[in-house]
Amino acid sequence: MLHSLLFTVLALPALIRSSQIPVVDGVIGGVRPLNATKAAASVKAPQKALSVDASTPTPGKLRVVENSGVCETTPGVYQASGYGDLSSDESVWFWFFAARNNPDTAPLVTWFNGGPGSSSMVGLFQELGPCRINNQSSGVDLNPTSWNNNANVLFIDQPVGVGFSYGSTNVGTSEQAAEDVWKFLQIWFADSRFSKYATRDFGIWTESYGGHYGPAFAAYILQQNAGIQDGSVTGLPINLKVLGLGNGLTDPISQYPGYITYAKSNPYHPLVSSSVISRANTAWSQSGGCKDQITACNNGGSDSDCSAAQSFCNDNILSPLAGNWDVYYVPTANPDPYPPSLDSYLTSSAVTSKIGAQSAWQETNNDVYNNFASTGDWMRTSRPNLETVINAGVRTIIYDGDADFILNFNGVEALVASLNTEFSSVFAQQQFANFTVNGVPAGLYKNAGTFSYVRVFGAGHQVPAYLWRGVARGAAALQMFTQITSGKPLSGT
Repeated sequence: MLHSLLFTVLALPALIRSSQIPVVDGVIGGVRPLNATKAAASVKAPQKALSVDASTPTPGKLRVVENSGVCETTPGVYQASGYGDLSSDESVWFWFFAARNNPDTAPLVTWFNGGPGSSSMVGLFQELGPCRINNQSSGVDLNPTSWNNNANVLFIDQPVGVGFSYGSTNVGTSEQAAEDVWKFLQIWFADSRFSKYATRDFGIWTESYGGHYGPAFAAYILQQNAGIQDGSVTGLPINLKVLGLGNGLTDPISQYPGYITYAKSNPYHPLVSSSVISRANTAWSQSGGCKDQITACNNGGSDSDCSAAQSFCNDNILSPLAGNWDVYYVPTANPDPYPPSLDSYLTSSAVTSKIGAQSAWQETNNDVYNNFASTGDWMRTSRPNLETVINAGVRTIIYDGDADFILNFNGVEALVASLNTEFSSVFAQQQFANFTVNGVPAGLYKNAGTFSYVRVFGAGHQVPAYLWRGVARGAAALQMFTQITSGKPLSGT
């Protein structure tokens, strides 16, 4: 997800939460001045392990703690946590939970939060994992709608430096991140404890900046698989079957007008005044404005061009249109205390000592975010990668919550409408149907071929974290996930 610590508290509205999408000099999703980024880069050191007693990385190998007893307490369900060492100074954190039901035949899915720079422990503990953080942030409760009910789920903190991962923070583009994820998965599948999963149906699920990550990771896996087949790449092929993108940032040129539309009219209430809407409209359409800058970025623009586009558009459109409402759940004014913070729990030695964590956890690594901001990756479209993956036959679902502003359904549905795939014309002709959960309408959906889309009622940015009238917390998301991972289109129940 687009989670982060605040880079600065100066000039910020008093109620902005110190987490989630980066806030730089008062701008949501802002960009540090280039000279400040260079100065920080010149003095930053690799993120280090917590103590000299930490186990030593061995490049190409895993370090694993099995069955720690943390989070998943369902009797007989296997779990493992630890590190995959890409090199002597690059260690990627993972936490694996076997399926509660039929683990020996269930598919394997991976979960990635976004940021860029945010920990996938957010998804684990606030959304879809075997446990959820309690409202006091003091402990966890077993999650009956966990996605590991019928799937083996692997949570990965990436790029290096994010969450519990540690080492040199060199990654600054989605493509570089994809290469490291591939390296990690090759290490993970080569380990005797996990080699049995190498031939399972494999899925990538992600959200927020995952709208960049997911298509890039999936397209890279397809490319590597083809290389293995023709002999140009050495490695284990990955049996990619599913890609799921939740409230994702994929194609800025189609999605940014959605901020204006949603701020003016959404299922809950307007977010800002008509004058603020008018100024954002001007910033979008004026000569040299946001639309022109995104277009130039994706027509051969330099890193600095794309970075400047992110800075301008978020300063003049995304950030001011948020108003004083929580950008991840607009029914609530800032700051929404839900989902509860993970900081006290995941920095407790009582937890970290059991799971084998060797670095101090942080929700978002600022260095990683700055790396991406400096390359302009944010404004570079991932739509071609997404179209490649869909046309390759990978079952793909795009989903969102209708209470999210930061990557709202207006923008996401504009992205979907812009896709040029073998299913796009059929999809455009379909009418929305009610996505019912045990007879209760919980959203709207469409299917076309192996492509699906669903808008979930009452859900914020982290769709599996929410409930709806008559629908249990996470139940709509679990139904969606279960149907798609079993190779089926969406349907009501």
